Amino acid sequence: MSFIRNTNELYHHGFIQEQDIEEIKKVEQVFSVSLTPQMVDLVAKENAEGPLTKQFIPQPQELMILDNELSDPIGDNAHNVQEGIIHRYPDRCLLMPVNVCPVYCRFCFRREKVGSNSKKLSSEALKKAINYIADHPEIWEVIITGGDPLILNPKQLANIILSLNKIQHLEVIRIHTRIPIVDSKRITDEMLNALKVDKALYIALHANHPSELTPQAVEACAKIVDAGIPMLSQTVLLKGINNNIETLSQLMRAFVKNRIKPYYIHHPDLARGTSHFRVSIQEGQALIKALRGRYSGLCQPTYVLEIPGGYGKIPINDHFITPKGKGYCMEDYQGRYHEYADQ
Repeated sequence: MSFIRNTNELYHHGFIQEQDIEEIKKVEQVFSVSLTPQMVDLVAKENAEGPLTKQFIPQPQELMILDNELSDPIGDNAHNVQEGIIHRYPDRCLLMPVNVCPVYCRFCFRREKVGSNSKKLSSEALKKAINYIADHPEIWEVIITGGDPLILNPKQLANIILSLNKIQHLEVIRIHTRIPIVDSKRITDEMLNALKVDKALYIALHANHPSELTPQAVEACAKIVDAGIPMLSQTVLLKGINNNIETLSQLMRAFVKNRIKPYYIHHPDLARGTSHFRVSIQEGQALIKALRGRYSGLCQPTYVLEIPGGYGKIPINDHFITPKGKGYCMEDYQGRYHEYADQ
């Protein structure tokens, strides 16, 4: 198998029908398309309703753009203090050394935004970005994202990590990636050596369905954890892919089984052309409530929503406790109510 990066290749592999070619070409003009050989192989084993097919194969529905959908739904532009740096929260910032992804998820706003930029920061721009972090002592944590930072070769990545390691006030480095899922072979000893650092370093893995945790992906994650690097998970709640308790619980358990701590479940962003993926907040809260009631505390992520306009993310888990008189009324996982006196 080889990379897929355009409509003709999608058709050649049987991933789209002939009658859809012209519509998908219109999608391709607006939104980037890319599948790694590993994902091409996995999608080839599914039908049109498979969870990986829905995530990675462009569909004509992407041309339906609603009035409330945005090119920058989480407001990165408002906090883009300089090239390669998004500084939204006081104690942490994003460092974006690369602007491309190995795959483009059809629900992600970066499928539009990333592909239009140069592939990575120039040496001068990267130096300025590192200097920005060094010049802001309030930055306690740096989140390396993009694009996907693990698409860089190990030498490039090591240079970034070593530069960050020299910044005394910086204590935590976090890397957001899909590479262990979509291009597992990139997790080599050389890559892991590039991640050796004196600071606390975490890898946040993005996966949305249990079928993504293939033997190759599991092996790649095991290499990371065995190298002493803690892993967290990120998941987007997606209609028709994981918006049921059976799939969601299997995914969270699979994370925990493979020593990956469930961290965030994201409510879908208002990215352009993604309305067919979005669920209601009420449905999401009900799913998180069911997850809380039925499964281990290790399996509990935080359900979050990014406030459009760059105002940050907030937890939107359903509340189990509300004020009542001088105390509180509490709801247990079976939907029964109890009163609690606070003083």
